[in-house]
Amino acid sequence: MDDVPRNIVQAESEAVIMSDVKIQVDKVYKIFGNRPADALAELKAGARKAEVLQKTGCIVGLRDIDFSIRRGETFVIMGLSGSGKSTLIRHFNRLIEPTAGRILVDGRNIMDMNAKELLALRRHGISMVFQRFGLLPHQTVLENTICGPILQGVSRRDAVALGMEQLELVGLKGFENRFPSQLSGGMQQRVGLARALATQAEVLLMDEAFSALDPLIKSDMQDQLKDIQARLKKTIIFITHDLDEALHLGDRIAILKDGELRQVGTGEEILFRPADDYVERFVRKVDLSRAMYAYEAFEKVPVLTEAEATVERSAALLCQHRGVIVSNGVAPRLLSRGVSAEALPTASVEAGVAIGQCFPLLAAADAILVTESGKPTGILTREMAFKALARSARADRMS
Repeated sequence: MDDVPRNIVQAESEAVIMSDVKIQVDKVYKIFGNRPADALAELKAGARKAEVLQKTGCIVGLRDIDFSIRRGETFVIMGLSGSGKSTLIRHFNRLIEPTAGRILVDGRNIMDMNAKELLALRRHGISMVFQRFGLLPHQTVLENTICGPILQGVSRRDAVALGMEQLELVGLKGFENRFPSQLSGGMQQRVGLARALATQAEVLLMDEAFSALDPLIKSDMQDQLKDIQARLKKTIIFITHDLDEALHLGDRIAILKDGELRQVGTGEEILFRPADDYVERFVRKVDLSRAMYAYEAFEKVPVLTEAEATVERSAALLCQHRGVIVSNGVAPRLLSRGVSAEALPTASVEAGVAIGQCFPLLAAADAILVTESGKPTGILTREMAFKALARSARADRMS
């Protein structure tokens, strides 16, 4: 196996302000077997995974994993089967203990926690959403949702109110008295998400939470998770083997191979600046439209207030720019004067939306508005979108 470029893998940590760090993974090793000390010594001497297995009979689960997770971000850990991603996520609530290294949550090493402190962390600080739902079949949807608050000591009245709030958040209001067997797979996963949210934990661990769902339901759950995260700003650690899912959900992505960290970065960094040959092969066939965003392709144009948006003023600006943003009242008069509808878009998207999500709007109109924090700031045309994708693909081939 080629050597991991440590300077690239760890470069992201240098830019992180420590006050923004929620979880720090500090040089973590995990070795399974009867001779972990011998295996650890072999690893630190430079032995590879196969050599360690041959010499000690131990399996290397994780090797020198080192990165930080920022408060309020969705951090995706991905890799193929056997890469160590599920082993790693179980370290964050100490379901698995490292052979060496530290896991710090809010600056506190969870390995130093006693049984009472660890229980409090699991009940209040970190919640988990399971791949196979993990619902109790003999309890209703509401009872499943509020089991966490009840264990925390919340009164049943307050727990029910909290549970109903979370069920409404995930779109299951009206299903609270149903049993899991009466729900579809997607709805059961929504219950699992509501249950995790009901604990009001700051950290959500999601281990391939959507992988058992049908593609359309999976897509709906991804979008719903993004909507919920936009409102709640949890710290989410999401495990997947699906790169498209990682690009859609993740603020940053960590790629593992054979228990080693190959790269940490944004979707754009992973796609266009892969750290090594393995990452480059991993992302070679990805859909670029899911990794590029409207703000990378749109053009800022003049935005006119109601008082400024006279026909004459707007028409003059249109001679200088490809587009202009005017009030709805002025737009019909401009169109009647022969101004192209392309110059006066009405449909809008936020600047942080993936270009791929703009395609349905661009199919119906030559151009759409791009907004920043809800305020119109520019336009995105079909030509701009396609040129941006072409530039990225060309840069990728040349790199």
